[in-house]
Amino acid sequence: MKKTKRSKTWAKTKYQRPIGIHLIADFWFGKSIEDPKELGDLLIEAAKKAGNKPLNFAFHKFQPQGITGVLLLAESHIAVHSWPELNYLAIDIFTCGKKTFPERALKHLKEKLKPKKVKVYKFKRGLYE
Repeated sequence: MKKTKRSKTWAKTKYQRPIGIHLIADFWFGKSIEDPKELGDLLIEAAKKAGNKPLNFAFHKFQPQGITGVLLLAESHIAVHSWPELNYLAIDIFTCGKKTFPERALKHLKEKLKPKKVKVYKFKRGLYE
């Protein structure tokens, strides 16, 4: 197997820091977005605030309501799943790299969507123990 620059970096630091940070957030009673373009624009803004490079946005709109959107990043992804009938939004932000800050993406989403209740889970991914 050929070692890449990325795998060599990981091997040198496997005991020192995680490969990436994974934030999982529950937003309750915030703004609901049903328009795919609006959702895509919001996720791109959040990614850029976090220092990520957006690559591609994909979505599926459910009937009669709800939307799933995934923004692929050079550094991983941001995904959103909505249940408007429950006033609930599930957010998944996973980024890797020394110059990415997933907390900034989450902060941007909080500012724009204004949820009344937020629950956040943070995972350090790729630690080899």
